[in-house]
Amino acid sequence: MKKISVAVCGLLLGSGLARAADLPDVVVAPRVLWSWTGLYMGGQVGGGFGTSQVSDPAGPGIYGGNVRSPAVLGGGQIGYNWQTPNSNWVLGAEAEASAVSADGTATCLASSGFFFSANCHVRQTATGSLTGRVGYAAGTGGRTLIYAKGGLAALREQVDLTTNGLVPLTSTGFDGVRWGWTIGAGVEKALTPAWSLRLEYDYANFGGLGIATPASLLQIGLPARFLQTTGTTSSVSQDMHIFKLGLNLKLGEDLHAQWEPPASDYRLRGTSEAAYVPDAEIEIGGRTWYSSGRFQKDLGATPNTPQQDLLVSRLTYDTTSATGELFGRIDTSTNFFLKGFIGGGSHLSGKMHDEDWGILTPTAIVPYSNTLSDPVNGDLAYGTFDVGYALFHGHSSKVGGFIGYNYFRENKSAYGCVQIANANSDCVPSIANSTLGITENDTWHSMRLGVNGEVKLMDRLTLTADAAYLPLVSFTAKDNHLLRTDVTDTVSPESGNGRGVQLEAILAYALGNSFSIGAGGRYWAMWSNNASTNIFGSQCPCQTLPVRTERFGAFVQASYKFEGLK
Repeated sequence: MKKISVAVCGLLLGSGLARAADLPDVVVAPRVLWSWTGLYMGGQVGGGFGTSQVSDPAGPGIYGGNVRSPAVLGGGQIGYNWQTPNSNWVLGAEAEASAVSADGTATCLASSGFFFSANCHVRQTATGSLTGRVGYAAGTGGRTLIYAKGGLAALREQVDLTTNGLVPLTSTGFDGVRWGWTIGAGVEKALTPAWSLRLEYDYANFGGLGIATPASLLQIGLPARFLQTTGTTSSVSQDMHIFKLGLNLKLGEDLHAQWEPPASDYRLRGTSEAAYVPDAEIEIGGRTWYSSGRFQKDLGATPNTPQQDLLVSRLTYDTTSATGELFGRIDTSTNFFLKGFIGGGSHLSGKMHDEDWGILTPTAIVPYSNTLSDPVNGDLAYGTFDVGYALFHGHSSKVGGFIGYNYFRENKSAYGCVQIANANSDCVPSIANSTLGITENDTWHSMRLGVNGEVKLMDRLTLTADAAYLPLVSFTAKDNHLLRTDVTDTVSPESGNGRGVQLEAILAYALGNSFSIGAGGRYWAMWSNNASTNIFGSQCPCQTLPVRTERFGAFVQASYKFEGLK
């Protein structure tokens, strides 16, 4: 019996080995990895500023010639990525277009204090680009794309040059499309296989543009001997610095797909799958912000808004400041969030230029006067409160929209006075810088509509970005020319409504589960083109007074997070 059993086993084993030899090799299929390859489209919001350099055919200018235009934008993009096989390198092409609201003014053609110089007004309304991209997919699963881009750029722009202090209005200009080039860089995080969030910086240059200069008057003798000058040609070079926060959809992917594993890593709210329900979180911290700022107001020659480019005066304050602030954020288990900060500090340094055109003095008509006050002291205070809803909320991302309010107050006191343009005008001899000459106290109230995103780029490293459009801005202020003796009231109330933009980005590193440190940058700009003033208490109709303020700089922060709250 044993011999039979052994024989049977031998036959079965031999048969099995023979059959196995005839079967093909069994290969375990590799796991299909997600790739950046594919067509995508999305939207973007952002802001920044443009700079216009206006050359003077008569030679180097005393002051000005550089127009700075704060900008807010919103638009869309479409593109295609190709991730090279078995590699982390990603190549692509993209087309984008945005509506822009940008507006700025500055003095130009100010080669002499004996010449009626001009007001240069620059506005942009649209921009677009066609670029190539190259990037590297880093982090877990290659889901963080660090990229650079470059290509063609277009800008819809209007430029007006208006001779100040002379009636009737004399102006030249350009209104059309300018072409140039752009380069940029950014980081994009895949929130899910279909959705990604990106933060991008772009620089665009549009070269020089020839533009006619307006006719003016040159003073050749006192008190009022003038020679009329004909217009010549100037060159206006233009560039832009733009920061954008965008959300992209990769076409062809499941809109509700999640990363695997874990199944609850990210998801889009509203899907039918089991939701990831986050715990409530509270984060509190402190920051120190070092910033530079500019406040500018243009006093029109008339109360007529369409003629507000014709100026009789302009005051420009440039300051550097240091502030401290407290901030906090609450994320709820229902995906609503609250965030905000409050801060204040003082100006560390500053200066103020007070420009005037067509001043009447006892001995002469002064075509152009420019006085410098240094230092400028003062303080500032601000606060923001936002409430929003997170469309994406996972272990490593929080992305949503918000509505909020911003308060910004700035007080400035200008000391001393030195004439730098015309010896027949004010501040000759100079006034000591221990004497207070002019104060400007401003308050801005703004409504905020924006997008906030927080993504973990890699272990312990988190990027947070915030872009807010300010559709409703209220401006009120008081100017006090303390040394004026020719008026009964030295105080000039000012008010207006406008718009603005506020941008912020933070890179934070977690030292532990709860404590983190970080550094970031911030840019604020608000402006009102319909502002006016009843100067020195005069009765309205009020003179036009377009105003603009900017503040930008870097900060460091530390924060503590309370997690797992129920």
